[in-house]
Amino acid sequence: MSSKTYILEYDYIEGILEKRTPFRPEHINLAKDFVNNKHIKAGGPYADASGALFVFQVEDDALVHEFVNADPYVSAGLVTSHRVRELTVGVGGLD
Repeated sequence: MSSKTYILEYDYIEGILEKRTPFRPEHINLAKDFVNNKHIKAGGPYADASGALFVFQVEDDALVHEFVNADPYVSAGLVTSHRVRELTVGVGGLD
């Protein structure tokens, strides 16, 4: 099965920068684990801290949902909603 590219978008609660502190190390470690396993290609918060975006390259969206279900930001209620969408890469490339 070939890999596909998925975008995960988060919407954050107001005041995320203050409220995320106790959950941030575990959230970052989770993301780094997915990067080290080559599932996440890039990710991070929007400059205005309203949410975040992650780019996954995986066989299907199951690993994206696994990330969401394991993310302490989600379980702590810091993420008000999220979306997973498959992206057709038209230019550039992901290794």
